[in-house]
Amino acid sequence: MSNTYTVSADENGALELGAAETVKSVLQAIRIILTTPKGTVPLYRDFGVDMDFLDLPAPAAEQQARMEIREAIEKWEPRATVKDITFERDGASGKLVPKVEVEINIE
Repeated sequence: MSNTYTVSADENGALELGAAETVKSVLQAIRIILTTPKGTVPLYRDFGVDMDFLDLPAPAAEQQARMEIREAIEKWEPRATVKDITFERDGASGKLVPKVEVEINIE
């Protein structure tokens, strides 16, 4: 069985670590990956997304971010397959917010 879900790096809400429900656990893990800059987790310096794209022009930043996000999710959350990555733009701040569509493989 597999299902498709969308996760945003801009979602608020309390994390429920050790969630019993597989789907909820996978979606939370992806949100943590999206919001963790690579190099900031002690003993897991490779965890998260490489944020080198932050100061690039928007089109280049989006392309680089897509690659980094896809690689991070493939590495750290093997229960999910990335289907699509889009971005919402905050015109006032220039902030790009990734939205990742994933398929969760539940066996």
